[in-house]
Amino acid sequence: MRIQKVDAFLLSYPLPEPLQLTYHGGQRVIFKRDALLIRVETDAGIVGYAPGQGSEKCLRAIRDHIAPFLTGHSLADPDALRVQYLLHAGPAAAAFLKYYATVEIALYDALGKHRDLPISELLGGRVRDRIRLYGSGGMYMPPKDYAEEAKAIADLGFTAYKMRPGLGPDDDIEAVRRMREALGPDTDIMVDAHTWWRMGNRSYGMETVARLAEQLAEYDIYWLEEPVPPEDHDALRRLKEWDIVPIASGEHEPDDAGFQDLVARQCVDFVQLDLLCQGGYPTARRLFADLEKNKLRFAFHCWGTDLEVAAAAQVGICWPESVVEWLEYPVHRYLGGPGIPARPGMYPFDLALEILKDRLTIENGDLVVPEKPGLGVDVDESVIERYPWIPGPWSEFTLEDPPGTFAVTADHTAKWDNSAS
Repeated sequence: MRIQKVDAFLLSYPLPEPLQLTYHGGQRVIFKRDALLIRVETDAGIVGYAPGQGSEKCLRAIRDHIAPFLTGHSLADPDALRVQYLLHAGPAAAAFLKYYATVEIALYDALGKHRDLPISELLGGRVRDRIRLYGSGGMYMPPKDYAEEAKAIADLGFTAYKMRPGLGPDDDIEAVRRMREALGPDTDIMVDAHTWWRMGNRSYGMETVARLAEQLAEYDIYWLEEPVPPEDHDALRRLKEWDIVPIASGEHEPDDAGFQDLVARQCVDFVQLDLLCQGGYPTARRLFADLEKNKLRFAFHCWGTDLEVAAAAQVGICWPESVVEWLEYPVHRYLGGPGIPARPGMYPFDLALEILKDRLTIENGDLVVPEKPGLGVDVDESVIERYPWIPGPWSEFTLEDPPGTFAVTADHTAKWDNSAS
């Protein structure tokens, strides 16, 4: 079976109107949500799909460098094909490898369909059929609104909820207090504190972070995520050694060396990785082995469509829950459509659900991972026409001190995109 064609389609879902979010030290505006759909066609008539970074940079890399290489190659062993690509790409390999890794998911999807096997069996074999999800939402709201959203998402069947504070120290604690009161003791709460170091001169210092961690511990949070700048591994390690609450980080690591340092120095309790921005299946498989040796745990960062959730799950279930514990599921508000019931959640992102023809199966807070060939899901290509690309950043932060505006891109390893400043 040979690769006949490689396509990539940028997609955008515009919000009905820009969402204005105020936080301590500035504002965030969300204009739209972006996605990339990768499509690999073979001469056997089999089509493989994958999610990708929703950026023009990723599209150009696939169109101009990766697709020309792959076209015509035999699709029998994706690992061997990746080695050939690295030799072919030469000095440019490092720049394009993370984009290649997303296309590789589509190669695995096509190969799995050809061999009548799910991707998990091509990656070493599944050791379980489920992976625990946490419902992710909670962006810069009044404390009572956090509590209401957390309860609504828990009522959907999720057994854990992640929120993003940034209202100021007192209101951050009040939000978690109200959430715990609304959820009771049996629903886990994750606090993603990435805003705490994105406030310019109002960013929380280490003393404030430690005090907040002690207060958050009273509400039995599951982890505190990126409470300090993620490149500051020394600060992360100090927080972990203080053993106040479990610490999580990883989605901003730029390369394997960053992950290796995070793991080897035991800087965190939970290591996170975004499959689309940090090296796809090859990086995940290397990382999982290191985590098992070092007795650390893993949680996927996942902020895209249900196709991305499905892709992550296929590699996650190849490891036991003691290593790969969590898969993030962003819960977006949906008003309902053909075959898709309405649901509560944060701002709408209809494309996230509609990219698949059928809904993912979620039972008791777990994703039941399909056993059908490849990714185990059917992509609805009509989204290509229904959600055409809208150029520009999907979101912007505006700081008050020092003043400045910074764009947010689809690459979660980048803190800011200064091209918008």
